[in-house]
Formats: sequence, structure tokens, C-alpha cells
Amino acid sequence: ELVSAPVRIADGATVRLLRPGDRVDVIAAQETATGGDARVVARGARVTKVPEPLDSAADSGALVVLSVPRRAAARLAGAGATARLAVTLC
Repeated sequence: ELVSAPVRIADGATVRLLRPGDRVDVIAAQETATGGDARVVARGARVTKVPEPLDSAADSGALVVLSVPRRAAARLAGAGATARLAVTLC
């Protein structure tokens, strides 16, 4: 079952390159005591909406809505709470 998952991507400029219908992989990057750690938390997610950025959110990344399986949505929410998220186009 697919659900809509709003995801805040750390680099707002990257989000402005996305269009509905694009496919992306979402990567969580986290700083640790021993260095950086990155992992893919969703593969081939379909972009469904790219909301207009809020002026007040310029430094906090940008929101994108993805269509993903329910389990992937849970992984995205968890990763977004503890790491910076990035996307790569598929």
C-alpha cells in the first residue's frame, strides 16, 4: 500500500530541481563521534508534490511529498528526526 510522506530535505536548492513524477532515492546522513554515516532509507520514491517554500524556512531545507510504501514512510519519518536527508534522482 502506497502512502504520501512529507519529507524535509536538507538542501532546499536540490528540492527546487524536482518535479512531480520524478523518482528519487532518499539518503540519511548523520554525524557521529567517529565521522559521518550515510544510508539509503527509501529507493525509487515517486515525487508527488513540491510545495512552495516558506520564506521563514530558508535555512531549514525544503519539503517534498513522496509516494512510498507504508514501511518506507516510517523509515523516512524516523530518519528525518535524527539525520539530514538528501535525495538523488533515479
